[in-house]
Amino acid sequence: MTKKHDNSEPAPKAPATKQPSEPPAANPAAAPAPAAPSSAGAAAPAAPKPAPPPKKELPKPVFNPAYKGRLLTNDRYWPTQRWKHIWDVPGYKLSAAILAFIVLGGLGAAAAIGELSRWTPYLYDAIAKAVAGQGWPKLVTDVVWAAIKILVVLHLILVAPIFLVWWERKISAHIQSRLGPMYVGGWHGVLQTVADGIKLLLKEDITPVSADKWVHRLAPLVVVAPCILAFAPVSFGKELSAANLDVGALYIFAVAGASVIGIMMAGWGSGNKYSLLGGLRSAAQLVSYELPRTFSIVPVLMFAGSLNLTRIADAQAGYWADVFPRWFIFYPVVGQIAFLTFLIASVAETNRIPFDLPEAESELVAGFHTEYAGMKFSLFFLAEYAYVFLASCLAAAFFLGGGASPFPWTPLTLVPSWAWFLGKVLFIVFCFLWFRWTFPRFRVDRVMDFNWKFLLPWSFANIALAGLYLLFI
Repeated sequence: MTKKHDNSEPAPKAPATKQPSEPPAANPAAAPAPAAPSSAGAAAPAAPKPAPPPKKELPKPVFNPAYKGRLLTNDRYWPTQRWKHIWDVPGYKLSAAILAFIVLGGLGAAAAIGELSRWTPYLYDAIAKAVAGQGWPKLVTDVVWAAIKILVVLHLILVAPIFLVWWERKISAHIQSRLGPMYVGGWHGVLQTVADGIKLLLKEDITPVSADKWVHRLAPLVVVAPCILAFAPVSFGKELSAANLDVGALYIFAVAGASVIGIMMAGWGSGNKYSLLGGLRSAAQLVSYELPRTFSIVPVLMFAGSLNLTRIADAQAGYWADVFPRWFIFYPVVGQIAFLTFLIASVAETNRIPFDLPEAESELVAGFHTEYAGMKFSLFFLAEYAYVFLASCLAAAFFLGGGASPFPWTPLTLVPSWAWFLGKVLFIVFCFLWFRWTFPRFRVDRVMDFNWKFLLPWSFANIALAGLYLLFI
């Protein structure tokens, strides 16, 4: 009987584990037998990685040609490429012409109006006659006159931040090529600030459950009230100050420093650890930078011999060689060190970049005012811009001659002092806005090191230089 299979040549066994990715052999008899697994139990060979799927091509961006290319251009260029020859762009020429018309027209209108101080005696006499006609004592006249000056200063503080918010958006749009603030919202985005005001009025006033309600509510008022009071001795021109104080400079620094209490109240009263951390940061920074800021004006007080802002401005009257103004900023070495120290410390005092560690959006969301919304938040916002305006007013009064004309030429001397003063203030404000959209934020330890190891020693050294200047020159 014959057997179907030969027992001497057994058929090859199939492998214990077969990889699904391996294709079957064409001739099973010719395929080599897999190696038997070792006694150590070695793992099977790893499967090859699958090939990555082909990359999907993204569609090319299509730019919006609306408004004849004003919003977005048809080609992607850097601003330096797009406006390489800016004077060849008709729109740029038109904008420059409009700006020149606004500046020259404003100076002409100011020259036509003249000094505002010449109208104040007539207004005071009219009030005195009206009060006397009613048979009231003279004290009523003084009260009404003081109320008018308070209302004027108050409205100036309220209007200035509205303008500065719009102006900062314009500057940021030009520096960082942000097209929105240039066009959205009517003429040059002027309605964006109006929309912000309406939004803040309509937002719900929320108080956290864990907050100390009275402290939380009073904090914005404690921050804003010293800011308003600090403007009292500021002279906006010839005899244009709400209160002509002999210790005006000391009064401003003492009253403005009280806002730190409101910031601490906001951080503590919010019941939020991040708000508390922001309040502590702010208090440490403001108290630290207040020292070099105060010492920076000591040479100015030494040169002027007075703390009265009007007398400090009058001490800078006149011109060297009948051409160069005798402003304190032009005093050799001493004036430049004092001005730069005051400007840098003022930027830190107002929590502006690169010293905005108290707010630090990337770390603390908003700092001490994280838990504030609506109009309570807007009060902190108002105080920040008002302090920027106040610091600019002080820089113009201490170092730039107040309302004095930069040159003694007849067309320029016709412009009144209040117009020159506002022009200098706007220039300093522009520096504040320029710094914010140019410099990166400092690290918190470097912020404090810069103050204690650089600004403060130089402010002390500058006082010594001012003493040598007065002694030998």
